[in-house]
Formats: sequence, C-alpha cells, structure tokens
Amino acid sequence: MRTVGVEEELLLVDPESGDPRAMSAAVLARAAADDTGEQVFEKELHDQMLEFATHPQEDMDALHAEIVRCRREAARHAGELGCAVAALATSPLPLSPSVGVNARYRWMAEQYDITSRNLVCGCHVHVYVDSDEEGVAVADRVRPWLSVLSALSTNSPFWQGGDTGYSSYRSRVWQQWPSAGPTEVFGSAEQYHRRVAEMVATGVILDQAMVYFDARLSERYPTVEIRVADVCLHAETAVLVAMLARALVETAAREWRAGQPPADFSVSLLRLANWRAARWGLTDLLLHPLTMRPAPAAEVVGALLEHTRDALAESGDLQRARESCDRLLREGNGAQVQRGLLERTGSLRDVVTGCVRRTQE
Repeated sequence: MRTVGVEEELLLVDPESGDPRAMSAAVLARAAADDTGEQVFEKELHDQMLEFATHPQEDMDALHAEIVRCRREAARHAGELGCAVAALATSPLPLSPSVGVNARYRWMAEQYDITSRNLVCGCHVHVYVDSDEEGVAVADRVRPWLSVLSALSTNSPFWQGGDTGYSSYRSRVWQQWPSAGPTEVFGSAEQYHRRVAEMVATGVILDQAMVYFDARLSERYPTVEIRVADVCLHAETAVLVAMLARALVETAAREWRAGQPPADFSVSLLRLANWRAARWGLTDLLLHPLTMRPAPAAEVVGALLEHTRDALAESGDLQRARESCDRLLREGNGAQVQRGLLERTGSLRDVVTGCVRRTQE
C-alpha cells in the first residue's frame, strides 16, 4: 500500500483578539527546546505561520492521530508563549505579513511584490511513487480531479476583514505566484524535468523548489506532492483529502500501466474548474472532471468516489471516504463553518477564536 504524508500550515493568532501574531521564530525555538519527542515543525515564509509534516503513513487512523497530535503540540508550544494556532487558510482579520529573515525568503521578498500580502495556509499531500516516470504519469492523469479536492477543502472565505464571496480565497491569492497552477500533460519524466529546468533558467524562480504546480514531483521525497487544498479546519477533513489523493495516485498509476492515456483537457479548462471550486466549494455547481461541464457538487464528489472506488476499497478506506464526503456535503466544510460562525456571532474575531477551538478538536 502506498504511504501518504501531510504537511499543514497553521496561522498563529492572539487567543483573545484573533489577530495574527508574528511568533513563528519563538514558537519554533520553544519546540526545539522541548525534549518530549521528534521535531516536526518548520519555518514558513511568513512569521505568522507554523508548518508541520507528518511521517509517511499507510493507515488513515494513524495519520489522523498524528495530525491531531501535531496540532495539539503546536497549540501547546504557542500557548506557552501567549499565542494560539488556527487551521485557517487565510486570516479573517486584517494583517500586514512579515517575512522571515533567511536568505531564501529575502530573495523572494525582493523578487516579487506579493510576499507582503500573500499570507495563506495550505495542506500539501505527499503520496509515494515508485519512480519519477510513474510520478509524472500520475501527475498527468490526476489533473482533472484536483479541483474536487480543492472544493472539499475550501476554508478561506474571508480576507483583510471582509467576505470575499469565495470559499477558497487562498487559492486565488496563491495564483499570484508565477509558477502556480495546473499544468499541461508532460508525457514523460524527461519532459517534466526539461520543463522545470527551462523555468529555473529564466531566473524568474530561484530553483525547482519554487515550481508550484498543483501536482509535482517532490525534490526531497519519492512522492507526488498534491498542493491544491486549503489547510482544513478539521483534522478529519485533512485525512479525507489525503485518502482521496492516495486513491487518485493509485488509480492513475494503474491507468498508466494499462496504457490508458491521460485526459487531454487544456490548462485553460483546468483553471476554470479550479476557479469554480474556489468560488463555490460544495455549495453550488462544479465542473465535472470527465466532461468539464457544470454539475451539482454532490454529483461531482460522487464521481470522484466512483473513479477511485477500487483503490479506496483495497486500502480499506471506501466506507470512511463515503461517510466523510456525506458529512461535508450535509454539514459543510471549513468555509461554511466560518460563515456560519459569523452569522451567529456577527464578529470576525469570534470566527477566529471559534476556529482555534475547532483546530484542536
């Protein structure tokens, strides 16, 4: 069975006001001084963010337990410094992000005019692949389905103190990076690496780590990294995204080995599918991955479950995936929870503090 790991980016906030706090260096130092376990936390571009990465896992219960443990450890370290963590993909309250001091981040701040306003938190899923050739074949074949993962995970309706009208405004902000978004079909690992080298040679990006494709080969691990999801408000939603990502990778690898070509949808159509997922999440029509025509969100989610059914069944995840999807469609995902909190309380500060509690549940 393929292993899967999750990277989550969390927002550091004041536990009372909900305002973002530039405390990542202090929290990381606190975590490094803690001798209770392995260090899983990392610095991110902005000082108001904290990232952790799970170990590769085969079992989804183990993955869920590790995500919960890492969130609680992050909350403990932050709490000891008078701070809190929230699984929010954007800050509902106004902020002016500050960039970390390392040379790489400073280069990015000087090169781009977006780092001072680009604070967003994502969830990245790494799924094991046997080789670069298999990884590129997978990336070519999962392209139409990634917008559905985005729709399931949407968790960023607010930006700089107002409602954007989007379910995932994070994904719209993320598109400001010059290498972000969907890709064409590569066809081979050789062509993939050639394209990455050409991009680096332009000087617009610093290195291959700045190739922010929706699905890419990891430069650090033998994995395909799927990068379309908002950080999820609830740990179980992150697990759902991970199990569906693994099932998509396994299904795509089987199609490749069987000689089935990837769907030849253009990047233009994939961008439209991503936009609709970001705009509406699970509340309206999405573009169906088999046709690129509008269909109800429940139908599109059902198509994803059907497409990956064999892989989900063989990993023992089918029933859990169905139940988690049904729950999201019935009760709402992070974006819907946030808007519900605002409707009940009338305060974006209460939205943040309510999400701090939910992050650790």
